[in-house]
Amino acid sequence: MAMNHTELTTSDWSGTVERLGGAEALEREGRATGAFERPREIRCAVDLLRLAFAYCLGLMGLRLTAAWAEGIGLASLSNVALLGRLRNTGPWLESIVARLLARPEAGCHSATVGAAATGQARLIRLVDATTVRKAGKSPRESGQLWRIHAVYDLPAERFSAFQLTDEKGAERIDRVAVVPGELRIADRIHCRAHELAAVIAQGADVIVRAGWKSARWLEKNGQGCDLIDLLTDTATGIVDRPIWLGEARLQHDRTDAPPLPLRLIAIKMPKDQAAKAVVEARATARSKQHMIQPGTLIAAEWVILVTSLAPADYPTAKVLELYRLRWRIEIAFKRMKSLVGLAGPPGQCSQVAKAWVLSHLIAVLLTEARLADFGASPRRAPALDQTCGAPSAC
Repeated sequence: MAMNHTELTTSDWSGTVERLGGAEALEREGRATGAFERPREIRCAVDLLRLAFAYCLGLMGLRLTAAWAEGIGLASLSNVALLGRLRNTGPWLESIVARLLARPEAGCHSATVGAAATGQARLIRLVDATTVRKAGKSPRESGQLWRIHAVYDLPAERFSAFQLTDEKGAERIDRVAVVPGELRIADRIHCRAHELAAVIAQGADVIVRAGWKSARWLEKNGQGCDLIDLLTDTATGIVDRPIWLGEARLQHDRTDAPPLPLRLIAIKMPKDQAAKAVVEARATARSKQHMIQPGTLIAAEWVILVTSLAPADYPTAKVLELYRLRWRIEIAFKRMKSLVGLAGPPGQCSQVAKAWVLSHLIAVLLTEARLADFGASPRRAPALDQTCGAPSAC
């Protein structure tokens, strides 16, 4: 059902070329981006693309890829010459990724967007990032990563945006332009007031998980709101009330930005899940050699969300149900790494490593299209305690 590396590199190459836009379009694109300038050892841009996929998606190194190319009559070049050609393919592969992302899948994406505009349904966009480690780095070393920023659309079950950066490229909820009427869902690393404000200003709503120190929690009059006191004073284990978000001083000093009016939803976990979360919080503090704060232990027992959704249209239980959809992008990342084999690039050259990651993203997008053709999608939600830890009564 799914496209494998062999299909991309040997059998059915003509079918792959057609799914990538056709030989004529690829030839023009390869020349326009500077990846292919003139025929020498490699006859055409499409042959260069096949060589790039053979190295990046296969198990062969540069020497074996060059030998394979000569053996099948594709090209006659040394491993050093192949390395030089691969270095120039990054912009071309980026343009292919962008084109595949823009292509609608059986009208599902466009239909959902149209429904969102009329208020009959909403396009749900899950925002997150995953990483692959650069070559030659120990798994225990921090940093030195390639970070893939992604947006995953529901109900289409497909990626609609990728951005590739190094470890300095911070995760941001506003990295990708908003589709008016969309609902954007993200984890706690994205809870930054000015970024949420930018997304909302473009016509979207948000549901984002928050840490107790993610922001300055404020009342309507601008006075501070002690979130920990608010949680401990709640007898029902459920908080659903207005809140105003200022920028956390640990992240940015944006005291000139007005507080962002949102809605705070907090649900206390069942005892067994709460105890597990406290243990994990203590372990994290030990691993970072931090002194754990009492507020961290209290907040660990709660699922804390902020949203721009109105209570009249989206009661507490509905907001929690929507946030639990965030697991879909985690599953999509796992599928990306297991099905397509996305791991750390093998070489030290950053240009070739970028081409290696981009080639895998192309394989992901082609695989998604094949899965959509067969109607294959992991639509069954996991158990509630595997997502946000909210009690089933909610």
